[in-house]
Amino acid sequence: MKGYKAYGKGLKCKGFQYEVGKEYKHEGEINPCQSGFHFCENPLDVLDFYDLTECEFSEVEATGKTKTDDNKKTVTDKIKIGAKLDLPAFIKASFDFLWERCKAKEKDNGYYSQLASSGDSSKLASSGDSSQLASSGDSSQLASSGYSSKLASSGDSSKLASSGDSSQLASSGYSSQLASSGDSSQLASSGYYSQLEMQGEKSVGANIGINGIIKGKKGCWITLAEYGDNNEIKFVASAKIDGKKIKENTWYKLKNKKFVEVK
Repeated sequence: MKGYKAYGKGLKCKGFQYEVGKEYKHEGEINPCQSGFHFCENPLDVLDFYDLTECEFSEVEATGKTKTDDNKKTVTDKIKIGAKLDLPAFIKASFDFLWERCKAKEKDNGYYSQLASSGDSSKLASSGDSSQLASSGDSSQLASSGYSSKLASSGDSSKLASSGDSSQLASSGYSSQLASSGDSSQLASSGYYSQLEMQGEKSVGANIGINGIIKGKKGCWITLAEYGDNNEIKFVASAKIDGKKIKENTWYKLKNKKFVEVK
């Protein structure tokens, strides 16, 4: 059984150190959330247990016994750690998974909905809680009003918007725009010239794309990356929007290791 696993930085999970390409065996009984090696079949489900902007991902394969609980988490007594996934690869994996199961529904108003699209200029919308939307087409538009929704896009010039609390948005396409008005939302982008806007309180946003900009409400955390001449990251910085040193509702970029206002 194949799936996906999230970790803390350095491929650590609950104090256990994993390594790509290695296989691990658990002795004894396996129980979800208690004992054994855990993973999710749906890549987006790992975001229920790890913050989008503070974790690492990999493919995994369960080679032993498995059990799956109601929270969509699976546990096994034997697990092989596959390839590590960066944000664009994780988004692509999320799309591929949903695409196989959703058959490209364009609109759905039900709870726990899953929508996927691979066409350019596609539009996906959901009003149900815990919905999951994914798109790989350029200029796609994704919108969700339900709580705890998850939106992912890999196409250029895509637009992602969410109004529900605790939503998670991720994009790897160039010139994408991400906006969230819900509290405690998490936004991440790795595409060039991307824009992230957080209107909700206590949200976290990370724009690590070249020439990326970000803004948010007071109390939110922002992360930006600065690149060198060879388009290699030379500095990454995080800061809390305190309303003084870092103003709220103001676009920022990272220049010379400092947060600079964008006029």
